[in-house]
Amino acid sequence: MADASEAVTEQIAAVLCAGPALVLTGAGMSTDSGIPDYRGPDGTRRVTPMHLSEFVGSSQARQRYWARSFVGWRRFHAARPNAAHHLVTRLQELGAVGPLITQNVDGLHQAAGTRDVVELHGNLVEVVCLTCGARIDRPTLDARMAAQNPGFDVDSDEIRPDGDVRLDAVDVERFVAPACDQCGADTLKPDVVFFGGAVAKPLVQHCFDLVDAAPSLLVLGSSLQVMSGLRFVRHAARRGIPVSLITRGPTRGDDLVDHRVDGELGDSLRSLVDLVEVEVRGAAAPR
Repeated sequence: MADASEAVTEQIAAVLCAGPALVLTGAGMSTDSGIPDYRGPDGTRRVTPMHLSEFVGSSQARQRYWARSFVGWRRFHAARPNAAHHLVTRLQELGAVGPLITQNVDGLHQAAGTRDVVELHGNLVEVVCLTCGARIDRPTLDARMAAQNPGFDVDSDEIRPDGDVRLDAVDVERFVAPACDQCGADTLKPDVVFFGGAVAKPLVQHCFDLVDAAPSLLVLGSSLQVMSGLRFVRHAARRGIPVSLITRGPTRGDDLVDHRVDGELGDSLRSLVDLVEVEVRGAAAPR
């Protein structure tokens, strides 16, 4: 880590030691777990996920989504927390961070032992019927899709942040999309916020309340390109709440933050944990 980054990391450590920060995480948290983010280093979107209006608009779109998701789920579900996830948990154990808001839908923060996680965009492990409201867990639905699509084992080395892959049209056309076992409709949808969808207002308000109650905000692995996360950074800045940011490349919120490290999350968080541990040990030493 460069000297300038080391100095900024020390400043962030001092902020965290003054009181547990609220954490906001984005797709960059999970790249080292094998789940790529949506954007390249320059902020340009690498893939275009399915829009909510497209998903709800036709059975063909839902068939395409579920075929891709069926193939992608195996790699997505096999992903495990990386060092950055575990280091955030360690910061929480040290009392340097408190609740965490994540824009990710992979459940890796919880798998790493982090507590008080708010999933802003939901979690792919839950599926809901848009027609009758019935719910089913994704592993159960996956087993059902496997039974309905014997031999559907399409090779793909791609995976996306929302768990699907790119498939040829001929593969999609032979896939039997799942139907709700309660009402029979083909309107099953992962209980996540699709692009073009909106986070429920009560959940957004809860996140604003968390920002208001926090002594500082720590943003990790997010380009802040979408308003879903940027609004909390803007809110903190308006309220005079210090904002620290660690991620690779430029972000939409760079002009709003007080401390900024442009670097790999694993290395940066390791340095941050080391600094906080020294401070905690010093505070606990007898005088």
